[in-house]
Amino acid sequence: MTRSKVNILGIEFDNFTQKELVHQLIADNQQHLNRFVVTANPEIVLAATRDPNYQQIINHADYVTADGIGIVKGAQILGTPLAERVTGFDTMQALLRSADQNQKKVYFLGGKPAVITALKNVIEEKYPHLIIAGMHDGYFNDEVPIVREIQQAQPDFVFVALGFPKQDFFIAHHRSVANSIWMGVGGSFDVLTGNVQRAPEFWINHHIEWLFRLIQEPTRFKRMLALPRYLFRVYRQKFKQKK
Repeated sequence: MTRSKVNILGIEFDNFTQKELVHQLIADNQQHLNRFVVTANPEIVLAATRDPNYQQIINHADYVTADGIGIVKGAQILGTPLAERVTGFDTMQALLRSADQNQKKVYFLGGKPAVITALKNVIEEKYPHLIIAGMHDGYFNDEVPIVREIQQAQPDFVFVALGFPKQDFFIAHHRSVANSIWMGVGGSFDVLTGNVQRAPEFWINHHIEWLFRLIQEPTRFKRMLALPRYLFRVYRQKFKQKK
């Protein structure tokens, strides 16, 4: 897939639509290619500006998506617009549907023990033809047995819900053990199991999903402050480019 790149605060975003990404990942899987997908929001971009190693890991991923309206707005401010927001949750759901239709193997890593237990029930009910290659919660001290299990299973897809930057470091360090589509999915297991409610379409379509989440989880307020800090940095990047 030929695609342009959009640089926002040192992170190289792929400029494609949700449909294009899903189509490409399914094609990559059919060819048994090893792929690493990062779904980056403003928080992740800011974290990468503070950690050169993290920034390097993101920019060495095969695909970096604009998971957050803040990323799309940032690209517009810089005069290099992105096609659309490409969310990790929607991408994961599309890949799960494809995996179910084609009896593909999927490994799930992350979340609380209760969430991963609930996830097994959800997957078996919603995607009965998908093959669960393995599951493990995100509370572990030794990753070696998990990596060994993934290596033995050779899944088609590995979804890692350890939160950033842990999930991205984990994938970067261990992706070589299986020619899978590896993707960090943050809190997607919580949403898939109904443990956390996703914003209704109205909120998503009007780009105020962040407000819905803040109402649902007021403790996220400090995390929300990342957005104005991010936008300040974007405007500063724009000013430097003009100079």
